[in-house]
Amino acid sequence: FDVDVPGGTVYKESSFTEAGKEIVAVDSPFGRLGVTVCYDLRFPELYQQLRFNHEAQVLLVPAAFTKVTGQAHWEILLRARAIETQCYVIAAAQAGKHNDKRESYGNTLIIDPWGTVVGRLPDRLSTGITVADIDFSMIDSVRAKMPISKHRKPTEFWKSACL
Repeated sequence: FDVDVPGGTVYKESSFTEAGKEIVAVDSPFGRLGVTVCYDLRFPELYQQLRFNHEAQVLLVPAAFTKVTGQAHWEILLRARAIETQCYVIAAAQAGKHNDKRESYGNTLIIDPWGTVVGRLPDRLSTGITVADIDFSMIDSVRAKMPISKHRKPTEFWKSACL
């Protein structure tokens, strides 16, 4: 996350963090989990890979979204990732001032595969836990009624279509 937020702060996470080199999905008692971080929300192709190539059912998004971008994009991007992948999205979000120069937006959410918020902390700045049932039959139902995995075109199709 190396950006200059309009009207805000300059962030250069590459000065202390190295980007991952692998797409990570793991089996758990709560389904097949796709593991991401907050800035990954800007790259829907990662979530497509987790869903279609790594069979994710639940996408994890721990975050410290900036206040400016969080107000504008946080919930919208999370709901979009849930809808386009037909997965649950669990987004644990840091909130509040870290120091004089950095403030995180907060707004911890759980979103179902239809894009409905099914869990949310009562106040975006609150500390706590929100819970929701992960309904695997809902995942199956949404995917059966809207079979996007069968209708997707491979990357090669789009490359040749542009020529």
